[in-house]
Amino acid sequence: MAMSCKDGKGGLDNGKYVRYTPEQVEALERLYHECPKPSSIRRQQLIRECPILSNIEPKQIKVWFQNRRCREKQRKEASRLQAVNRKLTAMNKLLMEENDRLQKQVSHLVYENGYFRQHTQGTTLATKDTSCESVVTSGQHHLTPQHPPRDASPAGLLSIAEETLAEFLSKATGTAVEWVQMPGMKPGPDSIGIVAISHGCTGVAARACGLVGLEPTRVAEILKDLPSWLRDCRAVDVLNVLPTANGGTIELLYMQLYAPTTLAPACDFWLLRYTSVLEDGSLVICVRSLKNTQNGPTMPPVQHFVRAEMLPSGYLIRPCEGGGSIIHIVDHMDLEPCSVPEVLRPLYESSAVLAQKMTMAALRQLRQIAHEVSQSNVTGWGRRPAALRALSQRLSRGFNEALNGFTDEGWSMMGNDGMDDVTILINSSPDKLMGLNLSFANGFPAVSNSVLCAKASMLLQNVPPAILLRFLREHRSEWADNNIDAYSAAAVKVGPCSLAGSRVGSFGGQVILPLAHTIEHEEFLEVIKLEGIGHSPEDAMMPREMFLLQLCSGMDENAVGSCAELIFAPIDASFADDAPLLPSGFRIIPLDYGKEASSPNRTLDLASALEIGPTGNKASSEFSANTGCVRSVMTIAFEFACESHMQEHVASMARQYVRSIISSVQRVALALSPSHLSSHAGLRSPLGTPEAQTLSRWICNSYRCYLGVELLKSSNEGGESILKSLWHHSDAIMCCSLKALPVFTFANQAGLDMLETTLVALQDITLEKIFDDHGRKTLCSEFPQIMQQGFACLQGGICLSSMGRPVSYERAVAWKVLNEEETAHCMCFLFVNWSFV
Repeated sequence: MAMSCKDGKGGLDNGKYVRYTPEQVEALERLYHECPKPSSIRRQQLIRECPILSNIEPKQIKVWFQNRRCREKQRKEASRLQAVNRKLTAMNKLLMEENDRLQKQVSHLVYENGYFRQHTQGTTLATKDTSCESVVTSGQHHLTPQHPPRDASPAGLLSIAEETLAEFLSKATGTAVEWVQMPGMKPGPDSIGIVAISHGCTGVAARACGLVGLEPTRVAEILKDLPSWLRDCRAVDVLNVLPTANGGTIELLYMQLYAPTTLAPACDFWLLRYTSVLEDGSLVICVRSLKNTQNGPTMPPVQHFVRAEMLPSGYLIRPCEGGGSIIHIVDHMDLEPCSVPEVLRPLYESSAVLAQKMTMAALRQLRQIAHEVSQSNVTGWGRRPAALRALSQRLSRGFNEALNGFTDEGWSMMGNDGMDDVTILINSSPDKLMGLNLSFANGFPAVSNSVLCAKASMLLQNVPPAILLRFLREHRSEWADNNIDAYSAAAVKVGPCSLAGSRVGSFGGQVILPLAHTIEHEEFLEVIKLEGIGHSPEDAMMPREMFLLQLCSGMDENAVGSCAELIFAPIDASFADDAPLLPSGFRIIPLDYGKEASSPNRTLDLASALEIGPTGNKASSEFSANTGCVRSVMTIAFEFACESHMQEHVASMARQYVRSIISSVQRVALALSPSHLSSHAGLRSPLGTPEAQTLSRWICNSYRCYLGVELLKSSNEGGESILKSLWHHSDAIMCCSLKALPVFTFANQAGLDMLETTLVALQDITLEKIFDDHGRKTLCSEFPQIMQQGFACLQGGICLSSMGRPVSYERAVAWKVLNEEETAHCMCFLFVNWSFV
């Protein structure tokens, strides 16, 4: 491509334009790719090195590079805008279709309302016009039609498949089910999609539609591979495949789903799956249970499984103009709630749970893979996204295997000690033990020929799962005994006396090393480094540190219907992709799905664990009135490698260890529960008590004293009003102690968000931990001024959250907080206009 420019050389007039020769353009392009922005010295060097450019002045070279960078920027911006325009166009089309569907649903409901009104008034019933578009089935009354037994011949199965297709499409795009918006979901171009749940229909159903940057065939391939993304899926066996005349396929499937807790059986499905292409080019995968066929293959009941029913469900995948796909997902099930204890039935009758576990999980998997494909050179899941996703899948699957303990996997139950609170399973199958003897060596022998699992479930009251999970993750020392964990990891030969008791309190410390996360941060994969292991003489064989691979999900307390999981497994320093894993951990499943209190109030309630004065005061009614009862079931499962002759000793240790964990969790849950505040040791007074009001007053008075201005725009005389204003202040405010190693003691809502922590975990964060090297040097230089002058203004910079994320701030102010006796009580920081980098 020839380029034109002004050239004053070669006898040409300055007003004339000269075209670069193709050879010159090629040379400049080659140099541009090596260095898009060369310095003046580099441009002169280019002219000397390339004789073909010798007749061009350095100034013209500079102009050419400026123009080239400008064109590159314009090209990238045009490409970005085109992609955004395609995305918005597709989203607009999706929203228009959704609006049309809602209009039809409104018309249908208005018709039904008039119908029932006439019926109740005893008037003549009007004949229903069944020709109304989209009314494929009238409400929920016809979702499960009773058919005579079907012939399971190819023609009979095709008839079932076509009927399934029609019913699925009526749910995906019509009014066959009354859909209501999923609580907490806000549709938009950057959201996961438009998610809805069923209201008043048979079973539970969820529906979602969204955009994904993958071609329809690739989307279908991912969605049909259920075990790769559905964490509860144990297996999907394709027993028969029949091609159809229209180019589609009919598959007969047997699917098993893990039980989520120890309190319920697993469920399975006998299914027909139909894949076909519609006239408009859309790809459809629809599925339903087969339960009324004859003269064909069947799947008899399987031991330890309850046969559940899949009502017509599936995926409608349409190619999107410009690339990508628009996808509609419908999941509709009858999970046989009568087969589980009454306390768990809300879990099996909740459309929100189904939406979180299946419908939204499918969309998230597609978005994650699309993101990895488009950002292959950017770290999201790291440099090996597929391998890391496989590791997280193995952690989750291993935990489910231990939790369910199926006999066909080699698990058998051991006798208990007279109490049935902890169940002990043992597994000596070769498949389970493969590779264990080669793992976790760390320089000392490791031998095992069996794996033992201790599991239990417990009901929790009034503790949001996300908050409890965050505490368990950030405060491992509150519940774990890392000596026992290390023994389990290393499978070391030890005597009964060494395992007789749980030595809680010998924990040295943990360092969380982020490894990967999903694009929406609903799941984290991380490495936990446990330090200071083995302090006593009998621990001489133990390593001084060990590593855990940990999977954490469900930390968003605003997500409706999502369970919280903390699953971990010991790993060695090599961290091989195929290393054997013995997962252990916690699963907390909410049983109540009413609208909870707002996040600020919920975080305020956590101040029940903040010890800022004498305990024993009752919670402020204003702070506790909005917190409804939150019930959840926690399931615990821990795996231990051991030798056959040590099984009884390890089982005894495991029982005692799990019981100690249950006791610790109950104590933590009591501390986190706003309705159970008491003078229990270790609990702290709630915000709203005189101590908290006094602290807020000291903070504001000291700020006014040293800086001469008010910290709060409007503060009344009442201490509680000051506390509220301080809590909701837009800038991050946090206090730290005046000890040799200052630790944080209080933060407002913005401060907690900035540090990515809770009031419960705040005290474990030291002041120096949040600053980088430059910030620490600045703080050290300013500290004497703060103590002498009373305050200091710090320039903007970068600090780190407790999760290691960089946070930028425009400026910061530090000041001494004086008490009533005019002595220093603590130091307070205010970070202005902070944001995550």
